[in-house]
Amino acid sequence: MAGGSYSHSGGRKSSDFCSKLTVVTFLGISCVGIWMLISSSFSITLQNSEISSTNLLGQYSGSTGDFLVNAKRGEDETFQGEKRFRRGRSLEEIGDEKGLDSYQNEEREGESSNLRNEEENQENSESSSSGDESQSGDESSNRESEEVDSREKDSTTSDGESDTGGEDSNPDASETTEKAKKGETENEVFPAADQSEILKEATTQNGPWSTQAAESEKENESQGSSSSTDDKKGDKWKLCKTDAGPDYIPCLDNVQAIRKLRHTSHYEHRERHCPVEASTCLVPLPSGYKKSIGWPRSRDQIWYSNVPHGKLAQVKGHQNWVKVTGEYLTFPGGGTQFKQGALHYIDFLQKTLPQISWGKQTRVILDVGCGVASFGGYLFERDVLAMSLAPKDEHEAQVQFALERGIPAISAVMGTKRLPFPGKVFDAVHCARCRVPWHIEGGKLLLELNRVLRPGGHFIWSATPVYRKDEENVGIWEAMSELTKSMCWELLEINEDKLNEVGVAIFRKPTTNDCYQSRTQNDPPMCEEADDPDAAWNITLQACLHKAPADASARGAKWPAKWPLRSEKLPYWLKSSQVGVYGKAAPEDFAADYDHWKHVVSKSYLNDLGINWSSVRNVMDMKAIYGGFAAALKDLKVWVMNVVPIDSPDTLPIIYDRGLFGIYHDWCESFSTYPRSYDLLHADHLFSDIKKRCTIESVFAEVDRILRPEGKLIVRDNAETILEIENMARSVKWKVKMSYSKDGEGLLFVQKSFWRPNQEQIVKSAIA
Repeated sequence: MAGGSYSHSGGRKSSDFCSKLTVVTFLGISCVGIWMLISSSFSITLQNSEISSTNLLGQYSGSTGDFLVNAKRGEDETFQGEKRFRRGRSLEEIGDEKGLDSYQNEEREGESSNLRNEEENQENSESSSSGDESQSGDESSNRESEEVDSREKDSTTSDGESDTGGEDSNPDASETTEKAKKGETENEVFPAADQSEILKEATTQNGPWSTQAAESEKENESQGSSSSTDDKKGDKWKLCKTDAGPDYIPCLDNVQAIRKLRHTSHYEHRERHCPVEASTCLVPLPSGYKKSIGWPRSRDQIWYSNVPHGKLAQVKGHQNWVKVTGEYLTFPGGGTQFKQGALHYIDFLQKTLPQISWGKQTRVILDVGCGVASFGGYLFERDVLAMSLAPKDEHEAQVQFALERGIPAISAVMGTKRLPFPGKVFDAVHCARCRVPWHIEGGKLLLELNRVLRPGGHFIWSATPVYRKDEENVGIWEAMSELTKSMCWELLEINEDKLNEVGVAIFRKPTTNDCYQSRTQNDPPMCEEADDPDAAWNITLQACLHKAPADASARGAKWPAKWPLRSEKLPYWLKSSQVGVYGKAAPEDFAADYDHWKHVVSKSYLNDLGINWSSVRNVMDMKAIYGGFAAALKDLKVWVMNVVPIDSPDTLPIIYDRGLFGIYHDWCESFSTYPRSYDLLHADHLFSDIKKRCTIESVFAEVDRILRPEGKLIVRDNAETILEIENMARSVKWKVKMSYSKDGEGLLFVQKSFWRPNQEQIVKSAIA
């Protein structure tokens, strides 16, 4: 009994001991595990991280990419600039960044990986993000723990323990932090608090800032016409199936609308006929498409596979327009009127009329019927910007050749509508055998040039009627002489280029109304007082003359300052009594806008986004205001197409007075350019505005259409819109280089890839 009792008691003691040992062991392991978990949270980096977030899941959140950081902002935190964020920094470094209240990613341009590997990673990310709810909940808990730990870590280092290797270890870091608190950060993306209003346009009805839509609607009402826009809800991305294939321009390739035209004698079939429903499909790439050749080499040769059209080389090769040379299309620099080269022809024009003064007095010109735009391409050597214009016609892809070469051009025609430019803006208009019948129908087309030509500006006409003496050409010259005289244009010079065996006539538009008032016949008639010469969007041409400015302080009464001073100089006609777009007095608004963009471009875009600007040539500001962004880039080897949306304040005349150029456009429709035209698109608060009128999906599809593979898109907008555009960019497998938001405002920088969807969508309007 005693033995049995002892044995029983000993067994109970042994069991208690084992239980205690188990508990102690478990607690020890748990402590070690917690210590390891806390330690590991301090070493997690952004490099190759793929963290999904439930608040990004939506229609376009198919791939989460390779970053996502959520961090909460303290009340006293301020943003210290894009420069602080670099790939490879740990979460705790970023968790308490000054002012970071959204999320950020940055892939430096030199660190881009193979596209196929990236797509595989995205697919793996998609599959891993589709797990059960418990796994998603665990991931969310882990992220919250990481955020708490990172904030604790950062608060420790900010008290004196700097993280070795981090940017805070810089001896100037404390000074930079202090500047950030004062709104003086050296590399800030957004202005300090006292400048933050420049990020958004102030809503104002004062001053001269009517919109192009309002101006054109009023003009259309007076002419008894109207227009409408239909919205379309976006769908999943598919490949556009059209007769135009890789060259599809929705508003110029509307086969169904063109079929219904009653007349085509005025080139109605070359004008814009936009589909009722905006396209949301993606345009295919040509077979064998390659990254475009960079400027200035591109002026002389481009890849044939990028613009695979050889017909023009057969038809115009003898005039040195373009030739097929192996895998290249080469451009000898010639044209119909300058077979021996554009540069000689350009110098010949200035010798004919020295006051043209290329690049100083004459800065912005319109080149009508530009061909492959060699004239405009070589004018860059004289500091001249040429808006080259030609229709999408039997001269196969001439504008596409120009854009691929890095020369500004648009697809447009002198037909039945006004050109999409304000009145009195071009310093000169050039026509070299441009095939436009200026003299017919009361000179309606020449009167359109008169509308856009600046008072005192020149019309340079190099065509056979100037120098050939056969009956037809003599008849045209006589008709042109009579017409230009009745328009009060002064014939300044007629000269012959013996090398090219062509002639040129140069006319000058009057600066006053004296000649108009002294005419014995009112033919062409003067335009009605209510006719707005700046109304240009979908306005029917009128065969009438607009008066010259009578007030010396009115726009067009004086010539702008010489280039390059005019890029920075306030236009003389902007008065302090006028309210600017942002709500300040117009001169102050203008100066603040320019200072802002100089700061953003020099401190952020040129250095901190990782853009190789030597590979950037064709740039578009999709919502230009005063042209400050373009002016800030003027010293780079780029050109900027400044687009003023028709529902934005009509500031395009200011842009031209600065020696820059641009165009009116409605972003609910496709732009008049070929696919793959631009290297970089810039959109400042465009998308949040445009989605009030049409679907943001169709606008993004248009962005994809006109942007080249590996081209860049920079978006500045409210945080909600930034997230929406980012999700769309991910859904088409673009690379998200950086995404940032603060106080409801955001910045997104993405790069287009070569990816195209496999499924096709038949575009009925574009198939015969």
